[in-house]
Amino acid sequence: MIEPTAPVDPVQACPIAPVVDLVFSRWTTPILWTLNEYGRQRFVELQRQIGAITPKVLTQRLRQLERDGLILRTYYPEVPPRVEYEISPLGQSLAPLFHSLATWSPNLEKVEAARSHYDTHQPPQRRP
Repeated sequence: MIEPTAPVDPVQACPIAPVVDLVFSRWTTPILWTLNEYGRQRFVELQRQIGAITPKVLTQRLRQLERDGLILRTYYPEVPPRVEYEISPLGQSLAPLFHSLATWSPNLEKVEAARSHYDTHQPPQRRP
């Protein structure tokens, strides 16, 4: 008879999972990378650097990243008002991670080659 096991705490099972959830959610990585790479940005500059992100989603992500302490928002009470975003020291602590991922990115060609090989060499799926 198999003994029932206690539920495993997800953080203990994979301690990097919360980090992955925080840093690698959609659009978060491009925002953090852009601010780390190019420095302080106004909203429109950041949107232009990232590309396909909508203003609504960018606003939501920036608020979440500010709440998480990964970016800083500076409001200048002038006419017209100006707001700038920059990566915080906590966000900058992710720079080695970004560097490691950028160093690994040439392997994406190998991933594409593996996918192509898999797709062309797999037998057809059997139907039950």
